[in-house]
Amino acid sequence: MATVRRELRIDRPADEVWAVVGDAGAIHRWFPGIASAELDEDEQGPIRIVETNSGFRLVERIVTNDPILRRFQYRIEGGAFREHLGTVDVIDLHDGTSLVVYGTDAEPAVMALVIGGAAGVALERLADLVGGGLAPTGRDH
Repeated sequence: MATVRRELRIDRPADEVWAVVGDAGAIHRWFPGIASAELDEDEQGPIRIVETNSGFRLVERIVTNDPILRRFQYRIEGGAFREHLGTVDVIDLHDGTSLVVYGTDAEPAVMALVIGGAAGVALERLADLVGGGLAPTGRDH
């Protein structure tokens, strides 16, 4: 299994960033390659069905959507994945900015690289969407 983590400091309060991240059906607004998302539920709990721009449909099991921790986790079931866990944390830096961390654990390992690469662009789109832009950090990730 491989792990890829991307992070970005966004010049907006954590609650404003979380309002977008925690809206599971709105991922297509900020994650590249996703055309649409719909929410549903089965006997095991909530799921999100995403359709990619290329027409693939992926079933994502929502593991955690916690507005107190500002943590969203999901598992992609099936497809090219033997195992997957995606985690997005929105951390309040207590200065009006947020640190957003997007981690992906996946098997086969190459799938972590695919999602991890897109996650970097996704975080920049998220910053644009919330109108915050990037906060200076002295680090690029």
